[in-house]
Amino acid sequence: MSALTAVTVRPEVDGDVGATRRVVAGAFGGEEVPLLLDALRCDHAWLGLSFVAVEKDGSGEVIGHLSYTRGWVDAPDGLVGVLVLSPVSVRPDRQRSGVGRALVHQSLEQLGDRAEPLVFLEGDPSYYRRLGFVAAGTLGFTSPSVRIPEQAFQAWRRTTYDGLLTGAVVYPDVFWRHDAVGLRP
Repeated sequence: MSALTAVTVRPEVDGDVGATRRVVAGAFGGEEVPLLLDALRCDHAWLGLSFVAVEKDGSGEVIGHLSYTRGWVDAPDGLVGVLVLSPVSVRPDRQRSGVGRALVHQSLEQLGDRAEPLVFLEGDPSYYRRLGFVAAGTLGFTSPSVRIPEQAFQAWRRTTYDGLLTGAVVYPDVFWRHDAVGLRP
């Protein structure tokens, strides 16, 4: 059975938070990213757009998680609300099995008719390009930090996207408080 059929992607519920935290800690190897996620949950950037991948085998075990938070494009005509996809986590023993792909694609579908025209992320271009993300710079967007490699700054165009929109992407301050933007040496 492929991972796409072996998992269900659904909105996270309160009872998932502990398991989600363990998946994130395992995927990122420590407490830094779980602490960021905890802070996001308490921040004005939190939209409640948090999704989990669970085993379809009847156990309902959480094996993956991602969340979308508030961000903005500082466009010539004013701020435009967008989504920031971060963090994306898959339990280490289930990585490279299609769980991440299912989690990203199915969660994007579940965003429904939200107004935000774009989803931004920073991540491995060889992975996220296969999922349909494109280099955000090629669409006319400037990264929120010089520490984000150009190819790692990526965007997903939603149905409400207007190709005339350009500008600098602005992350919520919680990412900065946790120094979770771009690469550090």
